[in-house]
Amino acid sequence: MSGKIIPRAEARNLGERLRGEGRQIVFANGCFDLLHVGHVRYLEAARRQGDVLVVGVNGDAAVRQLKGEGRPILPVAARIELVAALRSVSYVIVFEELTAEPLLRELRPHIHCKGTDYSEGTVPEREVVQAWGGKTMIVGDPKSHSTRDLIARIARKTVDP
Repeated sequence: MSGKIIPRAEARNLGERLRGEGRQIVFANGCFDLLHVGHVRYLEAARRQGDVLVVGVNGDAAVRQLKGEGRPILPVAARIELVAALRSVSYVIVFEELTAEPLLRELRPHIHCKGTDYSEGTVPEREVVQAWGGKTMIVGDPKSHSTRDLIARIARKTVDP
């Protein structure tokens, strides 16, 4: 599994190698703070779009900025280990920026997948991916699962036995 976790500095080389082998690269990203069924379905659906699924995982500081105080629940080392353990995932790369745009520019995937909480028009990195001929796709099941809701349910059970 540790062979699935790639240092950020290797992203460009990974993309070049995979394209050189004629493999269709799919990229998906997220915080994956408490892995749940929605994450698994999103990543499985993304993997079906090509040959290799590379998952970008937000670093701890980025998650804190994006999700607020008290997040992430799990540190990045645990989150990437969990994501890498999924059969659908080929590689995992941590990125520290608030968006995946810089990592996308380095990897240059054929397809960038986002979850159903987006539409193709609302994906912030859509134009970046289109610049090299890539596609943006919306995949996964309807957004009826969230880490925020899971945390709230756990908190209620701890307070209200």
